[in-house]
Amino acid sequence: MKLNSHIKSIFVSTLSIITTMTISPSVLGHSEKVALNSPAPVNGGIQKLAQLDDQPEQERWQLMQQAKNLLNQGDLTGAEENLRKLIKKFPRYAFGHFELGNVLFQQDKLEDAINAYGEAIRLNANHALAYNGIGLVYASQGRWTEAITAYQKALDINPNYGDALANSALAFLQNNQQSEGIASLRKALNVFRAQGKNERVFEIEKILQQIKNADDPGIS
Repeated sequence: MKLNSHIKSIFVSTLSIITTMTISPSVLGHSEKVALNSPAPVNGGIQKLAQLDDQPEQERWQLMQQAKNLLNQGDLTGAEENLRKLIKKFPRYAFGHFELGNVLFQQDKLEDAINAYGEAIRLNANHALAYNGIGLVYASQGRWTEAITAYQKALDINPNYGDALANSALAFLQNNQQSEGIASLRKALNVFRAQGKNERVFEIEKILQQIKNADDPGIS
């Protein structure tokens, strides 16, 4: 069953490229905790040590924020360069490789995006987001069977991953596997309802109705 462009636009949506990073509690709270339990003369030295210990984490956070700001400005090249600096400095930071994959995907650097997602998975075998990203790359190329495989790996990690369920539904339907596609849509619908994502619920209900109408010639 081939889907119209309206339905495609609902599911093959762009990933959230740079998510909002939260500062680690160690950055915000560690020095304050020391101050509560230490004499004033010792406190200053301990705070300096804590700041030194936190410097790599702060630098990593700053690089992520810079990449996010560049992306928000529409500077994909700048965001990519910043993320490459990030993973060069922190090569084992799986989330950085994942975000690089997202930015590469936005620039249609598809093989590079797959490689970046793959590195995120190598560093974190349970990186469901990266598997979903690989699925989206394959879907953008019309490689539906490979997309389904990638989405399924994401769902093996997190069966309640609504976006992967919705994306797999598109891939199943495009691959002429209607029953599997409808089943994935219904699972995604239940997940989004439980999460209170009303906009996604509305979208999926609309698609299920369109499929029903297409299968019943008596419904206009």
